[in-house]
Amino acid sequence: MSILPLHPFRPHPLLRNPHLQSVLASSGVRRALASRRRARLEGNAQPHILDCGDGVRLLGFHSRQTVRPEPRGLAVLLHGWEGSVQSTYLIHTGARLLDEGFDVFRLNLRDHGDTHHLNPELFHSCRIDEVVGAVREVGQRFAEGPLFVAGYSLGGNFALRVALRAPGAGIELSRAVAVCPVISPAAGLAAIETAPWFYQAYFLRKWRRSLETKARHFPSVFDFADWQPAQGLRELTRLLVERYTEYGTLERYLDGYSIAGDRLAALQVPVRILTAEDDPIIPVADFRALSLPAHSRLEIAPHGGHCGFLSGLRGRSYAEDFIADELLAAAAQDQRGGEAGAG
Repeated sequence: MSILPLHPFRPHPLLRNPHLQSVLASSGVRRALASRRRARLEGNAQPHILDCGDGVRLLGFHSRQTVRPEPRGLAVLLHGWEGSVQSTYLIHTGARLLDEGFDVFRLNLRDHGDTHHLNPELFHSCRIDEVVGAVREVGQRFAEGPLFVAGYSLGGNFALRVALRAPGAGIELSRAVAVCPVISPAAGLAAIETAPWFYQAYFLRKWRRSLETKARHFPSVFDFADWQPAQGLRELTRLLVERYTEYGTLERYLDGYSIAGDRLAALQVPVRILTAEDDPIIPVADFRALSLPAHSRLEIAPHGGHCGFLSGLRGRSYAEDFIADELLAAAAQDQRGGEAGAG
């Protein structure tokens, strides 16, 4: 495993604060700056409801590139917790990949975006099987050339778990890329609790809105009348785990989607991971303790916050450069391999 950065990230001096980076990444200001990129990405985006196995349905949007006679490949993009296919960072990344000649499929996780009605069971982060099923379905239906998956934060955690399971699931995945992925959920939860107050408030506000939407669609199944944000993220997660999942305890649930330590050591698919030394909610120590195979690469930038990596005031992020560069390199490698095989 290599941990030497190939393209060191150097933000503008005014943007070195990790909290500023983290907040601006999904801010309304950056959303406004993405208006042209959003128009390009969504101009020909087609919605598709995927059959992910066991009756699970997930919604995603497929956009075809128009800059090349044939696409370089298909990139499946995964948002973070309480994000969606409309998240600013996913819009910027998707538009960038279209410009580079990749087709793009943005996938909503269960109960994210306007999808609470599609499945009666509640979203939780251990639902990896349906995301694997979704990526397999996307690859079978839409891939022209190599298939890639990339994700941010919790979506990065899902992307790495998809890569781990891809060979056994019959998915020919060329590469997975993760930006600030959740490594140890227990350590991440503790970090949010000790971070400035607005991080926990942000997640609680969005989570409460999502749960209320779910209860409106399935009033006979869910009742969140005793859900009080003042209880905090840990106790509310414990409440939902005990009431609505098979995990029984918060500790078992958090361990269920952990990829810490040697859990990624058996990866066969090459992965690339970008994180920041100063990420306020994903401890950098989790990354340094990872056991990854030799074909993987981990880049730890000194600055960037959580999924920020904004180099200037125009809204562009080094994270989208990182993803685009890695997919371009993988696509070129696949093409060379195909030409050698044909010869």
